[in-house]
Amino acid sequence: MSQGRPIKNVTNPDRIGSYFRLEAGPLLLVTVSGLLYNLGMLAGPYFEGQLVQRLFDIINGNKTFASMVTLALTYLAVILIVQVMRAIKRFYVRRFANNTSRNMRHMLYNSLVNMSKVELEQEDLGAVMTKAIADVDACVEGMRKFTTEIFDTGVVLVAYLGLLFFYDWRLAMLASLFTPLAYLIAGGLKTRITRYNAEYKKSAGRLNNATMDRISNAVTYRIYGREQNRDQAYEAHLQDYEQRAVLANLWENTMQPLYNIISMCGAVLVIYFGARNVQGSGWTSWDIAAFTTFLSAFTKMALKSSKAAKLFNAVQKAQVSWQRIKPLMKAYVVPNTNTTLDFSRPPQLEVTDVSLRWPGSTWSLNAISFSAAPGQIIGVTGAVAGGKSTLGKAFIGEVPYQGSIRVGDRELSELSAYERSRLIAYLGHEPELMSCSIAENIRLGKQESIAAVLETVCLDQEIAQMPQGAATSVGSGGIRLSGGQQARTALARTLYNAGPILILDDPFSAVDRRTEQAIFRNLRRLAKGKIVLLISHRLYLFPDLDRVLFLDNGSGIFSTHAALLKENNAYARLYRAQMAGGEQHD
Repeated sequence: MSQGRPIKNVTNPDRIGSYFRLEAGPLLLVTVSGLLYNLGMLAGPYFEGQLVQRLFDIINGNKTFASMVTLALTYLAVILIVQVMRAIKRFYVRRFANNTSRNMRHMLYNSLVNMSKVELEQEDLGAVMTKAIADVDACVEGMRKFTTEIFDTGVVLVAYLGLLFFYDWRLAMLASLFTPLAYLIAGGLKTRITRYNAEYKKSAGRLNNATMDRISNAVTYRIYGREQNRDQAYEAHLQDYEQRAVLANLWENTMQPLYNIISMCGAVLVIYFGARNVQGSGWTSWDIAAFTTFLSAFTKMALKSSKAAKLFNAVQKAQVSWQRIKPLMKAYVVPNTNTTLDFSRPPQLEVTDVSLRWPGSTWSLNAISFSAAPGQIIGVTGAVAGGKSTLGKAFIGEVPYQGSIRVGDRELSELSAYERSRLIAYLGHEPELMSCSIAENIRLGKQESIAAVLETVCLDQEIAQMPQGAATSVGSGGIRLSGGQQARTALARTLYNAGPILILDDPFSAVDRRTEQAIFRNLRRLAKGKIVLLISHRLYLFPDLDRVLFLDNGSGIFSTHAALLKENNAYARLYRAQMAGGEQHD
């Protein structure tokens, strides 16, 4: 979070007005400087008219050249003040845009990282990336243009129009009839611009997905000779993106010259009727200064009005982006780092009558009960799809449970996410390595030595042989490491960040039996005083475990390995089949 403006101050983050209110300070300065600048813009036509008149008077001998110099210097001083106001306005408009971009991205980021796994799986990754980058940029740009054009177009148009009415209200009304026509055309394009921009954003999301897929799975496509097929698919997405980008920008940008032409048509009327005013045969009597001032003010007003028509299109484009990111703009979740957990004494684990099921599915486990004391390693095994991993995920809150899981004197479901992270370290099936170094993957921002955990997982010697050692980059998803190295790096991370309870789901599936035994011996030493739930379909080590939870047909039997061999035929068959050389895969 950025210093100086906590994101929690964003009230109603799904309402665009909240971001304007958050930047009230910069917007106040924009308002003051914008009003002074745009009202000062009237000085241009006025002084231009006076300079022309002064030149005419000098030619006729009615004024001196010195008066011309004085008038010109006064004009320059006024313009200097006006431009200073313009610089102040632009600076604070940009500051407003930068702050708003930062606030929106923080809200979007916070929403994404606090989503449940189910919600995240429903989001398309390419679309999320497009929303987080392109849509926020487009939305903020629309807000910036709107804020700028309130003054650069809105205020100055009123000011110019007031000046025109002051000189000749009839001619002002007649010449200004063309301006609304440009606005009507811009409004008529709203539906088309909105549709094309929505299709463009969706295409950008598909292209992002195709790009990430091509990079992440490059080795797989190369091995199976499908690179050309994937390249063709990528080119199809790229071509679609380019076509939709052209359509999205065509109607927004190419209409600007038309807006200019329409708005400037009134200049013909100004010249004709203005000349009659100078000749004394029009609606009012003008001198050359009045004619020059009126013509200059009208042309400036016409150009500004044509930009207002383009602004309508830019705001419509921003509205498309806002509608895309609005569902993700949720109330800021402040991380709760308060805890009453007491680690002075290792806690006991007591699981009583726990039943589990994924939301919307049938029960996978029923009335599971077991207990564990610090220093014990409990094995959890069973048939394929028997609920082993589901039980492990219940401890980290991914699967809701009924019954009781008590850690010490606390019920697990009553703990905050932070307290749960302090209590439980979890290793799942997938290594989930980040695209950084081995050391950074293990430390996750901490700075303590990783030597002990590398030795524990038997990875220290292999890393020592790497040119960059632990600073070696693992590549995207760990692609530069072997499967065994990926698994052991993930295990090292879990042990490095270990809490009182370790949930290890198949930690040895990618290593050979000898390495598995060596890691287990090290684990036994490292985990002294901790509770370890070792979820595995490989039972070589189970004779050495303190207790075993065998899951069978939705129920669980908790006993010792020796007792299960004698009393449970399913467990005995599974173990003997593996000892004879057969091995199941979970």
